[in-house]
Amino acid sequence: MSAHSVPSDIEIAQAAKMRPIADVAQDLGLEAEEILPYGRHKAKITREAIDKRSAKGRLVLVTGINPTPAGEGKSTCVIGLGQAMRRLGQNSLVCIREPSLGPVFGVKGGAAGGGYSQVVPMDEINLHFTGDFHAIASAHNLLSAMLDNHIHHGNALGIDQRRITWPRTMDMNDRALRSIVVGLGGMNGGPSREDSFVIVPGSEIMAILCLATDLQDLERRLGEIVVAYTRTREPIRARDLKANGAMTLLLKDALLPNLVQDLEGGPVLVHGGPFGNIAHGCNSIVATQLGLSLADIVLTEAGFGADLGAEKFFDIKCRAGGLKPEVAVVVGTIRALKMHGGVAKDALGTPDVEALKRGMANLEQHVKNVQKFGVPAVVALNRFVTDSDEELQVVMEAARSWGARVALTEVWEKGGEGGEALAREVLAALEEGKAAFKPLYDTEQPIKAKVEAIAKEIYGADGVDFAPAALKAFQQIEAMGYGNTPICMAKTQYSFSDDPALLGRPTGFRITVRDAYLSAGAGFVVALAGSIMTMPGLSKKPAAEGIRVLPDGTIEGLF
Repeated sequence: MSAHSVPSDIEIAQAAKMRPIADVAQDLGLEAEEILPYGRHKAKITREAIDKRSAKGRLVLVTGINPTPAGEGKSTCVIGLGQAMRRLGQNSLVCIREPSLGPVFGVKGGAAGGGYSQVVPMDEINLHFTGDFHAIASAHNLLSAMLDNHIHHGNALGIDQRRITWPRTMDMNDRALRSIVVGLGGMNGGPSREDSFVIVPGSEIMAILCLATDLQDLERRLGEIVVAYTRTREPIRARDLKANGAMTLLLKDALLPNLVQDLEGGPVLVHGGPFGNIAHGCNSIVATQLGLSLADIVLTEAGFGADLGAEKFFDIKCRAGGLKPEVAVVVGTIRALKMHGGVAKDALGTPDVEALKRGMANLEQHVKNVQKFGVPAVVALNRFVTDSDEELQVVMEAARSWGARVALTEVWEKGGEGGEALAREVLAALEEGKAAFKPLYDTEQPIKAKVEAIAKEIYGADGVDFAPAALKAFQQIEAMGYGNTPICMAKTQYSFSDDPALLGRPTGFRITVRDAYLSAGAGFVVALAGSIMTMPGLSKKPAAEGIRVLPDGTIEGLF
């Protein structure tokens, strides 16, 4: 990548000549009445269009190494790979998540790709898009309001206010809302109690929306949400408050997948957006299954590294959706691998083969992890101009020795043309047909055993230490009849361990699970390892400081 020759992401996106969304839909075989346009360049796909089709395509997952400040380009890679597939004449479709406003105005930025491998209209996708996140926030906060209203009007269900587990939500980084007190308005303000906010991608309703298969399943799952407990530890669910019907109404349109396009005019489904470190990190099942009915090859992405996103994709999403992935692309860069090998960010441009070899252990473990699920791996190296030929050769030879295919990509700078080598490797892996997908664990195992399986097999931990609060939570969840669900690990994305400072491929460590909670509607148990914030904060210099709209409507600073 040679950044000096490429305009900024927002400049590229604003200069793009987009096709009418009806034309993009037509490429997929969708009729005019099967889409609901939101302006000229984005649309939702109707339920009728979804119900009349059945899956036929082949599924490819794009995942990566543990992220670093050096950047890996996973979203850029999956979009560029889609562009490359279409250049090679393949009927392919990309399915990715929607961005959250928190990272857009924080540090990470948006999630529409970068350079010449983006989805557009980039600014609209990164901001309000089709309103899905707002609908999720409204449904979530309706349940919060109905919970407090029930207590205010006599508390017929006998809710113990000390055991309320349902927070409020907003889609913005705001650390001041992590722990609050509500009900300070006197007699008419409701009872005073402690409360909290989570960011929308961490809301259980986001997870539910992404795992529900239709409106009926959505309403059922919403009704299963456990919001509180009585003094005798009996669960109180959203259906007990008679909230799930109205919540489903608020989410009716949000359940429909969103159709946009990449910079080369190819179709992309952008739908749902759970975070990969505090939730399951995948786009919606509805969008993925629809994609498999519209295209021969579907390329989808999972959040953060393969230890989080890919594991949850395989063990949570694929179980819920009956999906059978056939190839996993593991994305990395020479720069990021050298950072995993101990090189400081400002020295990454200097060739350092020894540091690279140390950092490659991170990539190797991720490759071996996806292979444990019976899925062939293809390593994608996003190339930077500072990468030496020797460094590139070292990684490529190593990847082949691990039983993986490998290709260099330059999609950021060259778009689909820069991804053709990777596309050919993915096609070759599909042609070989060696996939034999299987989840990591049996959901019928005890919760503790499933957590240990993930920690030992995927993270490489020596074992797991369970805090008393976690063991108590496991016992209560199993007593409620939810012990046979998948596990959603909430862990730092920066390391295989629960310590974000342990880069590379740490050994001799143990994972500490400090607590756990049930997401009954989503259908999984969340195990909390380390310190994971469900409401992030802004940095000292957030991206929002550099964003503005010029008088002619041109946007600056959005990335």
